[in-house]
Amino acid sequence: MLSPSSTMQPSTETVESPPASTTAARQTGGRSAARRNRAAFWFLAPACLMTLVYVLYPILYTIYLSFFSWDGMTTPQFVGLANYVELFHAPTFYTALKNNLAWLLMFLLAPPMGLAIALYLNQKVRGMRVMKSLFFAPFVLSGVVVGLMFSWFYDPSFGLLTLLLGHGIPVLGDARYATFGIIFAALWPQTAYCMILFLTGLTALNNDQVEAARMEGARGWSMLRYVILPQLRSTTFMAFVVSIIGALRSFDLISVMTSGGPYESSTVLAYYAYDQAIKYYRQGYSAAVAVTLFAIMLVYIIYQLRRMLRAER
Repeated sequence: MLSPSSTMQPSTETVESPPASTTAARQTGGRSAARRNRAAFWFLAPACLMTLVYVLYPILYTIYLSFFSWDGMTTPQFVGLANYVELFHAPTFYTALKNNLAWLLMFLLAPPMGLAIALYLNQKVRGMRVMKSLFFAPFVLSGVVVGLMFSWFYDPSFGLLTLLLGHGIPVLGDARYATFGIIFAALWPQTAYCMILFLTGLTALNNDQVEAARMEGARGWSMLRYVILPQLRSTTFMAFVVSIIGALRSFDLISVMTSGGPYESSTVLAYYAYDQAIKYYRQGYSAAVAVTLFAIMLVYIIYQLRRMLRAER
C-alpha cells in the first residue's frame, strides 16, 4: 500500500533536448540562406545602381528642372508652373500632340502586319531562311540609315517614288504629307520588330492543341482566331505596347528627314523638347515638354498593366 507522501509527490517528466545534429543542421541552413541572400544582393546591386543613376535620377531631376527657367549655363531661376502654362498655350505643342496621335494610330498597323508576315514565314518551305533574312533586315538598320533611304525614295527629282508615279511629289516638303511620309518610313522597321516577336511566339505554341484543332476540322481563320491567337496573347500585348511607346518617343527619323519642318508641321513632343533645349537653350521648358510626354506614356503603361493583370486573374 502506498503512503500518502508518495501519492502527493508530483510526477516529473524528462524533456528531451533536440539532437545536436539537428541543431547544427539548422544553423548550417541559416548560414547558407544568408550567404545566398548576400550573393543575390551583390548580383542585383550593379543593375539597381545603374537603374537609380541612369533612370530614376534623370526622371526626378527632369521633373525638378521643369519648374525652373535655365539656359544650361547661368543660375536656374524658379518659375513654378510658368513653363507648363506657356506649354499649354503654345500652338506648336498642339501640333506636336496631334502628330504624336497620328503616329500612335498608324503604328497600330505594325502588330497585325508583323503577325501576317510571321505566319507566312513560319512555314517549312525551301528558301524560307533567305526570306526571313530579308524581312529581318530593316530591324538591324539604324534610324539614320532608314531616314536617309526614304529621303532619297521621296526625292521629287530622282527618287524611286517619282519614277513609279511618273512625276515628282514633294512629300517631305509639303506640310500635308510630311508627317505621314515619315510614319510610313518608320513602319518598315517597326513591322520587322513585331514580326520577330510573333515568330518567337509561334515557336512556343502548344502543338498538341494545334493538332487537336486540325482533327476537329479547324482551318484558316477559325484556327487563327480560336487556337493561335489565344496562345499569342502575351506576345500581342508586348507588340502593341512596344509599338505605342515607339510612336510616342519617335525622334530619329524626324530629325534626319525633316527636322520637324516644314514650318514645324511634322514635329512631335520628343523632337519639340530637343529643339527647345539644344537650339534655343531653354532647358526648363524642354523639361516641361519631356515631363508631359512621360506623363502621357505613364498613363498608357499603367492602363495596359492593369488590363494585363485583370486578364491573368
